Amino acid sequence: MPVLEYKKGRECGEIAAPTSTPAAQIGGWTAQMTRHARRLYVGNAPFGITEELMSDFFNAKMQEINITTQPGNPVVSVKINTEKNFCFVEFRSIEETANALAFDGIVVEGNTLRIRRPHDYNPQEVPGGRAAEDIHIPGVISTFVPDTINKVFVGAIPNYLSSDQVKELLTAFGELKAYNLVKDTASAGISKGYAFCEYADQNITDIAIAGLNGMAVADKRLIVQRHCLGTKNPMAFMTHSFGIPGVDLSQAVEPTNILCLMNMCTVEDLVDEEEYHDLLDDVRSEAAKYGTLVSIKIPRPIIGREESPGVGKIYLEYATSTDSRTASQALTGRKFANNAVLTSFYDPDLYAKDDWK
Repeated sequence: MPVLEYKKGRECGEIAAPTSTPAAQIGGWTAQMTRHARRLYVGNAPFGITEELMSDFFNAKMQEINITTQPGNPVVSVKINTEKNFCFVEFRSIEETANALAFDGIVVEGNTLRIRRPHDYNPQEVPGGRAAEDIHIPGVISTFVPDTINKVFVGAIPNYLSSDQVKELLTAFGELKAYNLVKDTASAGISKGYAFCEYADQNITDIAIAGLNGMAVADKRLIVQRHCLGTKNPMAFMTHSFGIPGVDLSQAVEPTNILCLMNMCTVEDLVDEEEYHDLLDDVRSEAAKYGTLVSIKIPRPIIGREESPGVGKIYLEYATSTDSRTASQALTGRKFANNAVLTSFYDPDLYAKDDWK
């Protein structure tokens, strides 16, 4: 993912000299008249970054991916609020301003920039009514998901999963163009249990929805479908879509004492004897931290069969469903071999018969 590197030690709030000057008129419109359409709000700016460095960043990145409209630097000026870590960036043209929106979600010195139009922006007063360019920069996931037919709603997310963990789950089906986990600002930013996203490749949207909808994650089943355009209240949207008004749509899964771990191992891990036993030892050691572990079963590939049931999953038997639930909450979303672990509860009778699904 693109990251801004800059020389530290410059004074915070240093004013950058204008790098270019906007045209005095744009199709009969003066620069002042178009200023609202040539400025962007940039939130979550890195602490201590200067106006000059922020200007250098946009100038360099826009020229690097060739989204400028003429030679020279596209940034006219930057004004930073050092106390609240946001700034306003003014560009020389309306089109370049629209193009710069593509950097929303880019990581700069560990901070994910939040780029928006300022409050005074009025698209009806833009010469020619020019809209923002639909530009996607590989590796950059926008924090704003627009209302289009490709907007995906993801509900019933366990609220203890972090934004990065949910994002990793969604990216298992393809690269994301935009993503936002909705949080409750009144309760220290705790997840509200639903998110929106859009995939970079529109052709995989339905594939991802089919794969994610109904997926058991810990003690819930995900609710995933295309967002209903114009819906302002996501919870009302869920109730309407599923036709069960007044019913808790968390779709809770009844915990059992058997916990299934997914996204942790590959066929290659299970074929190699040394890898298999290392995996067994690692899982046993970690799983025992959350309750009384009775047994572990890790199905292995059957020689001569193209597909073997249960391969790629790890099954844990705990003494009680309470232990299993504790382990589920602790392990869901955890990283194992660079993968986000998924968990679900499994039928004890099927486990006893080695009947894997």
